[in-house]
Amino acid sequence: MEIRIATVDDNAGLRNGFAKAIDLFPGCRCVGTFDSGAAAIEFLSRNPADVVLMDINMPGINGIECVRQLKATNPEIQFIMLTVYEDTESVFNSLAAGASGYLLKQTSWEELEASIRLVHAGGSPMSSHIARKVAHAFRQPAPVKTEQAKLSPREQQILELLAKGYLYKEIPAATGITYATVHSHIRRIYEKLQVHSRAQAAAKYYSQKESPVSVR
Repeated sequence: MEIRIATVDDNAGLRNGFAKAIDLFPGCRCVGTFDSGAAAIEFLSRNPADVVLMDINMPGINGIECVRQLKATNPEIQFIMLTVYEDTESVFNSLAAGASGYLLKQTSWEELEASIRLVHAGGSPMSSHIARKVAHAFRQPAPVKTEQAKLSPREQQILELLAKGYLYKEIPAATGITYATVHSHIRRIYEKLQVHSRAQAAAKYYSQKESPVSVR
């Protein structure tokens, strides 16, 4: 069964080189080359390819946003990011947008052909360096996300005193800061926790107390 492939890259030499190589892969055919995300969206929304090789850094709509938009309307398209970017943020943003593979542009023609066949069969091809980054990221402990994690160390200290029953006028002596500064911190605590009273703030404190809190 023929695999229909499109390439999206603002570099004409690379784009046309990929297209020529694809036509030499047995059972593969390049059905379109596009120099921008906007051009790709306009064509592929009406004429979906099986696999799309997508650059990231392009003028206008970048490759990640292009994948996000096309995947929403044509979920059957399989996207392989083909880029020079190897930072973790680009990798995960691409995967979150709907890409199934991530290759660096120095990938050999043999690896590119194998990756196209793999993604078409339901796999997730990645350059070995990228695969290691993904594996390492998943080995990291997930950060604890609580509302208290939004608080600064000083705000965390004041919240704890409020929860223990300290009066506003007692907090300056316990912290070594002025009464006006205490009020300023309390106002920010209420805003960050989305509460309107000491009782609500204390309830939030005790409801999350058993979970470790990361403060910035």
